[in-house]
Amino acid sequence: MSIIQNIRERGAWIIFTIIVIALVAFILQDGVGRQNRGSDTNTLGSVNGTEIKKSEFEQKVEIQVQNYASQGIKREQIIGFLWNQEVDLLLFKSEEEKLGITVGNKELNDVLFGNESPFKQEFTDRATGEFRVNDARQAIAQIKKSKNKDQINQIENFYIAPSIENRQRSKYQALVIKGIQLPKWLSDKEFAETKAISNISLVGVPYNSIIDSTIKVSNQEVESYLKENAPAYQVDETTRNISFVAFSAAPSHNDSVAAYTQTAALKEDFKKTTDVTAFLNKVGTENVYYNSFLSKNRIQVPQKDSILSLPIGGVFGPYLDSKNYTIAKVVGVTQWPDSASVRHILIATINPQNGQQIKIDSVAKKLADSISIAIKGGASFDALCLKYSDDQSSKTMNGKIEMFPQAQMTPIFNDFSFSNPVGTKQVIKTEIGYHYVEVLKQTPRSPAYKIAYLSKPLLPSSETINAASTAAAQFATSCSDQKSFNTNAVKINKQALPATGIKLNDFSIQGVGDSRSMVRWVFDKDVNDVSEPFEVADNYLVAIITSEEKKGLMSVEAGRPQVEGIIRDQKKATIIKNTFKGNTLEAYATSGKTSIQKLDSIVYSFSTLPNIGNEPKVVGAAFNKNLINKVSEPIAGNSGVFVLSVSALGAKATQQDPSLFNDESLQRLRNVMFRTSVALKKAANIKDNRNKIY
Repeated sequence: MSIIQNIRERGAWIIFTIIVIALVAFILQDGVGRQNRGSDTNTLGSVNGTEIKKSEFEQKVEIQVQNYASQGIKREQIIGFLWNQEVDLLLFKSEEEKLGITVGNKELNDVLFGNESPFKQEFTDRATGEFRVNDARQAIAQIKKSKNKDQINQIENFYIAPSIENRQRSKYQALVIKGIQLPKWLSDKEFAETKAISNISLVGVPYNSIIDSTIKVSNQEVESYLKENAPAYQVDETTRNISFVAFSAAPSHNDSVAAYTQTAALKEDFKKTTDVTAFLNKVGTENVYYNSFLSKNRIQVPQKDSILSLPIGGVFGPYLDSKNYTIAKVVGVTQWPDSASVRHILIATINPQNGQQIKIDSVAKKLADSISIAIKGGASFDALCLKYSDDQSSKTMNGKIEMFPQAQMTPIFNDFSFSNPVGTKQVIKTEIGYHYVEVLKQTPRSPAYKIAYLSKPLLPSSETINAASTAAAQFATSCSDQKSFNTNAVKINKQALPATGIKLNDFSIQGVGDSRSMVRWVFDKDVNDVSEPFEVADNYLVAIITSEEKKGLMSVEAGRPQVEGIIRDQKKATIIKNTFKGNTLEAYATSGKTSIQKLDSIVYSFSTLPNIGNEPKVVGAAFNKNLINKVSEPIAGNSGVFVLSVSALGAKATQQDPSLFNDESLQRLRNVMFRTSVALKKAANIKDNRNKIY
């Protein structure tokens, strides 16, 4: 019951959060070392000499893992995100200190209790949307007054310090942004260029007129090109490449038959049983039994139509549902709404966050019964809810929980809300206490089904697993280098698959999936080393390290796919220029065995030519005043060699305001602010020890 299960007093949430953080920190003192491969270092890394402590970083990781658990975000994703965040924080902090950027006490007070307040979400009245500033101030004052150093430190570290950092970052960004200006002469020039148009006549010989295979590109030529254009071909981080062969340990046909037979053998007893819960507990099932009703549109299982057509007590299956063989049994059918609205007053006996008792059961029941009697006697529900309800989530809405779907609340609360007609009022007991509940509204009723699922997993047998692991081990021992690896793969009718660009701190490998242990092996060993079999999902994988791309200038092997085509086109341009000659466009067209094209209204700010493609050099030449009624020299473009003649230059009419253009251009320039961290990282001395810990 998502709303009820998040009950907390205004202000008490901070103290509870602190307790959680403190517990996590205590656990980490003992647990982090066990997770971190036995490393005795407490330094995860450093930025320009400032250390990032492992224990502090891991504490943040664990908190975020808990925060994002319901969203399916993986721990390794959080580690990567937080590492980048920590690096950025230290880089910007250093720059902010150089500039003397600080946050004073008055400014900090404005941040903590203003529009940027980190407490705003918890202290905003849901009914009015108003930030209850005084409540937030009182909660913080209460913690400070307690003089509990641990609590005060947690507030400082997890709320106040981040607020200061955010404000300092905003100031730094404002300084950088305001420091970027656009001179009027440059803005005027760019504005004129956006209006400029040109009419040209063009002759071109495409590179594809020469067959690629006739042009050879040597390793030396690739190396020279990479060196000449070194800034564009830098490797920021060392990577390694592997090839791997997979040996499947997925369930075989025999395993599937055995699992089907095992499940089918239980079908008759499952059909006969009158106590579904006890039967499933006895025989075991992969699907937990939901002992309540769901409408058709809420049931998402294979063979749904066949199952829902069964009578009460009928069974269907076994059928394959993901990796389980399943038998479905219709336990009951009723008429339920899809959604319902209620209002309630909760008298809690248990704190849903930590399971601790907060009221004696008999006391809570007596108070709930008294509230029920008072309301029947004419007392105000809203007033009693405001005074007594322990559900802070719905309290500000006068206890209302609007139009929630089936299966969202705890079973007892859910069943009361959907099985009873509108207007029903009653005290009920759930796992966390007593509720006075009134059903306010429901959608129209339709058939709802209570279905039990007996599911048995389809697993590989020990014979299947042993066969795969043995084959993988035999293959690994038969390989000593890349040649034998590839040859032996062909012999056993297996394909050696490549995985490239593996980085030191990766948690997954392209084509393999999550396998941090495999990544560690890739960087612990040398090129040409062959691995022992790795068990990944339903496969045993044997890998060989094929190459390494070191940080710095790209290697010939890695660079060839990127630059070979460029070098080949350069060679083709030289060949074409040797025969592509003339002093008029007609002469060039004759020598190039092609025709003259006329292109009108070419725009200076747009480098793509109709039916030709992206040709910035040609577009640039089209606005050369010296080429009016004259023929250019051959231009080696992106797709061929071209000559052109300009017939007219002009400007198109525009409705755009020059001042608006200036503002937009300035904004585009200022957007480089978002690349600041990239530039700071490149200039920084960053040591990253994550691979030694995770």
